[in-house]
Amino acid sequence: MNGGKLLILFLYFISSNANSIHRRFEYKYSFKPPYLAQKDSTVPFFEVGGNAIASSESIRVAPSLRSQKGAVWTKAKTSFDWWEVDIAFRISGRGRIGADGLAFWYTTEKGDYNGEVFGASDRWNGLGLFFDSFDNDNKHNNPYIMAVINDGNRKFDHQNDGINQALAGCLRDFRNKPFPTRAKIEYYNNVLTVLFHSGMTNNEQDYEMCLRAENVVLPKFGYFGVSAATGGLADDHDVFHLLTTSLWAPGTLDAIGQVPQQDSDKISQEYQEYQQKLEKQKEEYKKEHPEEQKDDMEDWFESDNQRELRQIWQAQTQTAEILRELSKKLDEVLGRQERTLSLISVSANQIQTGGAQQQPGQQPPVFTGDTIRRQEVDNIINTQNILVQSIRDLKTQANDLNQRVEMLITNQKQGGSQGGGYDIQGLITEMRDGLNQVKLSVHGVQSKINQPLPLSSCPDAKCLGMTPFLIAIVVHLLILLGYNMYKEAKGNQSKKFY
Repeated sequence: MNGGKLLILFLYFISSNANSIHRRFEYKYSFKPPYLAQKDSTVPFFEVGGNAIASSESIRVAPSLRSQKGAVWTKAKTSFDWWEVDIAFRISGRGRIGADGLAFWYTTEKGDYNGEVFGASDRWNGLGLFFDSFDNDNKHNNPYIMAVINDGNRKFDHQNDGINQALAGCLRDFRNKPFPTRAKIEYYNNVLTVLFHSGMTNNEQDYEMCLRAENVVLPKFGYFGVSAATGGLADDHDVFHLLTTSLWAPGTLDAIGQVPQQDSDKISQEYQEYQQKLEKQKEEYKKEHPEEQKDDMEDWFESDNQRELRQIWQAQTQTAEILRELSKKLDEVLGRQERTLSLISVSANQIQTGGAQQQPGQQPPVFTGDTIRRQEVDNIINTQNILVQSIRDLKTQANDLNQRVEMLITNQKQGGSQGGGYDIQGLITEMRDGLNQVKLSVHGVQSKINQPLPLSSCPDAKCLGMTPFLIAIVVHLLILLGYNMYKEAKGNQSKKFY
């Protein structure tokens, strides 16, 4: 919360004093694409050295190779006290961690192009803003941005990442971002402020506070520079632009940049004469070459009003396209819902009419009753479970009866082989008991089936009644008994011949 309040106060301070600070772009201390480098790979007003490579779009200060160092320095010292530098860069590599990092410099003398501190010289006099991507002290506090002020006598502490020498800093990740990361360094009235753009969006104004330090005294005039270095691990360190703006207190810029009135009048007069001469030459050329007259150059370009109208028309066209697509999607959703509702209605009608098939040419029945409820569905499921359990019990009783019959047949065979008979009365008693158990089970199933259901009654169908079912069982058992008796009699007759 304190950091957020500080940022709000700082932004308010900037907005309230924006009109009181005069800004002037310093092209001799800046570079930006396109045509950043000339044909001979040199950058105007800058010196490129070490392993740095300049192209038309950027300067690769240190390539993604091991032990590479490079730097870019301005050729001339600054001629102003307060300044603001906007630097856009990208640090990217294949590894999860990178090395070593990139540095922005403001020093009294140019640094080395193959130095020990991020490719520049140690024991510098001025400001060094380091974007350190490698964790030398194993404290897991990298990537880290920190500002270090040196008077030319202190040696940078590499083992501890210079954390004890830092003026201020912030923990920010600036590797492998989708858009270039940016840093805005401002030094005005001995106040050093660093704003950082994370590179996660393409909005150029999406800055956040990184550090702010007061009572910072830097050398009056110095050189701007950017350096980078790699170690055992390697990243590409690309700088896209470095834009320098001088900051002036109210009244000072007018006095410094004031042109004498006599020279100003002379320049204005020469400009007017040149414009009149140019218009006269254009008229003469049109008279001499009437067949080659073309539209004026002004017709080739659109005005501000035309551009605004075109942008408004494009925005409205895109909005209409989006609304048209949304309308199509809504129509599809509504169509699916209507089809789903129709299928549900047909299913409900079939349930209400007992599953009767619709005759050809017959109007579909209109369902006016209530839909099936959750309680009714639960009742149907419970009834089905009762029927399944009853059928299982009936099957168990039938299996028991079959086992007893088989046991009696086995005993009868054993008794016949020993010359004895079998107990007809006991057999009939056991069969009667088995039939009684089966009859009781069937009556239980019938009573459960005949219980009224909460839904519509069962459809009319020709089912097997209870009496035919019992008669079939009795006939089956009598056939088995007669077969056994016949087999036993045949066996006894065959024994008489021995």
